[in-house]
Amino acid sequence: MKITLPRIQLTSLPTPVEPLNRLGKHLGGPRIFIKRDDLTGLAGSGNKTRKLEFLVADALLKKADTLITVGAVQSNHCRQTAAAAAKVGLRCILVLRGHAPAEPSGNLLLDHLLGADIRWSGDRTREEVMDEVVEGERSDGRHPYPIPLGGSTPLGAAAYVAAMDEFMRQTTERCDRIVFPSSSGGTHAGLVAGAHLAGYRGQVLGISVDEELETLQEMVAAIATGTCRLLGDDKTFTPAGIQANADYLGGGYAVMGTAEREAIDLFARYEGILVDPVYTGRAAAGLIDLIRRGVIARDETVLFWHTGGIPALWAYMNELI
Repeated sequence: MKITLPRIQLTSLPTPVEPLNRLGKHLGGPRIFIKRDDLTGLAGSGNKTRKLEFLVADALLKKADTLITVGAVQSNHCRQTAAAAAKVGLRCILVLRGHAPAEPSGNLLLDHLLGADIRWSGDRTREEVMDEVVEGERSDGRHPYPIPLGGSTPLGAAAYVAAMDEFMRQTTERCDRIVFPSSSGGTHAGLVAGAHLAGYRGQVLGISVDEELETLQEMVAAIATGTCRLLGDDKTFTPAGIQANADYLGGGYAVMGTAEREAIDLFARYEGILVDPVYTGRAAAGLIDLIRRGVIARDETVLFWHTGGIPALWAYMNELI
């Protein structure tokens, strides 16, 4: 469907869809394709840039002068928000969880290079500190635009309704499943809403990176419903109708284990494609396991939606070498 919401161009679209023939053969089937949203084109790329096209457009319409958001130390969303702010000439404040590390690396290094003002939440929640920062900016006469974790709002998720339409126009291949990482729920919700609006009948399967199954399903259902409302559709999604898998949480958020390491190695050595230790590596590990266990059959065609995150690899150098 054509989305008429205000939008600015931050991405290079459409991102490619490519076959992963060698990886598929190594795993004994099925046919695997990849949607390369690691190539969206803004400061290391990733899925959040699509969302920021809508969120930053809204910020500019509201005469904001500062983008403020939250994330973890290796947040891809924060890095892309900082890049978007730099591109359109806005200030950017990032509220990151915990305390500053001894040395910046990966996404945090790029946050600094992109000119972000970084605040640390310490022992408090990021949201509490962000609320204080927003009020402080307003008290100083500025006009902040707060963006929730991951840009995961109905407006942000609308970007993945557009992305689903983009994918459907790119290929005539039968696609039985779309597999991708899911965390704050916005990308997942957008793809679910987009599948509904575009008439896609395959499985839209989010591999949870950090949330338990019921929590993730509730978040995604709420955002997807809000997104459809925003686009003029009255569809209501229920948590039970959201397809998700939380069997691959491993050691917890941002803890790279054996499964993630193997996925990183296989994608790199068989396809020359890099996946990250936190998001795409965990989802790829889930994909690989589902294939090996026969949950995904050999005669299926599967799309792996690469959501980016590659800069985080540099923060895990000692664990990867």
